[in-house]
Amino acid sequence: MDNQTNLHTFHILLFSNELAYKPFIVTGFLLLYLTGLLLNLAIIIVIYRNIQLHTPLYLFLSNLSLLDIIYTTDTIPNLLYMLLSGEYTFTFSQCFTQMYFYWGSGSTEDCLLFIMAYDRYMAICRPLHYHQVFTRKCCIQLVAFIWLCGFLDAFLATFSASTLSFCYPYEMHRYVCDAKSFMKIACGNTIIFFTVIYIQLLLFGFSSFLCSLMSYIKIIGTILQIQSHDGRKKAFSTCSSHLIVLNMFYGTGLCVYLFTFPEYYKDVEVIFTVMYTAVTPALNPLVYSLQNKDVKRALKRLIWLK
Repeated sequence: MDNQTNLHTFHILLFSNELAYKPFIVTGFLLLYLTGLLLNLAIIIVIYRNIQLHTPLYLFLSNLSLLDIIYTTDTIPNLLYMLLSGEYTFTFSQCFTQMYFYWGSGSTEDCLLFIMAYDRYMAICRPLHYHQVFTRKCCIQLVAFIWLCGFLDAFLATFSASTLSFCYPYEMHRYVCDAKSFMKIACGNTIIFFTVIYIQLLLFGFSSFLCSLMSYIKIIGTILQIQSHDGRKKAFSTCSSHLIVLNMFYGTGLCVYLFTFPEYYKDVEVIFTVMYTAVTPALNPLVYSLQNKDVKRALKRLIWLK
C-alpha cells in the first residue's frame, strides 16, 4: 500500500490475542449476526402478514427489528470480512458512511425503546386512556418523527466528525467507526465535536434511558397492586426481562462513551461494545416479541405448525 493510500485510510487494531482465537471470534460473531437477522426478519414478516397484530405495540416492535437489522448489518459483516481477509482498513468514506448508519440506528433505537416503555406504562397503568393517546395516526407520525430525529442526529455527528483532523497513522482500537474511535485519534481543535457528541449522548442516550427506567418503575408499582399471584408473576417476568435488555443496551453503551478505559482494560471496552452492537440486537426479538403468545401463534401459522 502506497503512502497516498495510507493518507486516506484508517487502520483497525482488533482484539488482543486475536490470532489465537480467530476461529472462535469469527464463529461467535457469525452466529450472533445470523441469529439476530433471522429472528428480526421473522418478527417483521409475522407482524406484516397478520392483521390482528397491526396495533401500536407491534408497530413499535417491527420498527425495533428493522433497526436491529440495520444496526448489526452496518458493523458485523465488515468485521467478519476484516477477520477473514486480514485487511484491517477503512477508507475515510467507508468509515463516515458506517458511522452515519451506526449512529442513526442507535439514536433511533434509543428513542424507540423509550416509546415502547411508555406504551407499556400506558397499557398497564392508564389502560382507559391508552387508545386515546396511541391512535393509529399518532403512532405512525411518532415513528416517522423518531426515525427523522435519529438520522438527523447521525448527520450532525458524522458531519462534525468529518471536519476533524486526525493523527497519523490513523490507528483505531475499535472495530466500529463511531464517535469514540474518532475521540482517540483526533488532533487539533476538538471542542465542537466533543460538545456535539456529549449533548447528543445526553439527549438520546441518558435521557431516554432515564425516562424508560421511570416508566418501568411505575409499571412495577402497579404490578405490586395486582391481587392474583399468577398475574403478578407473569407481569414481573415480562417486565424484568425488558429491564435486563434495556440495561444491557444503555448501560454498556453509555459506559463505553462516557468513560475512558486504561490500556490494560481495553478488552473490557471491546466486550461492552460487543454487548450493545451484537448481543442485544440478537436478544431483542426473544425478549420483546417471542415471549408474546400472539406472536408465537402467528409464527407457528407462518411455518405451518399446528
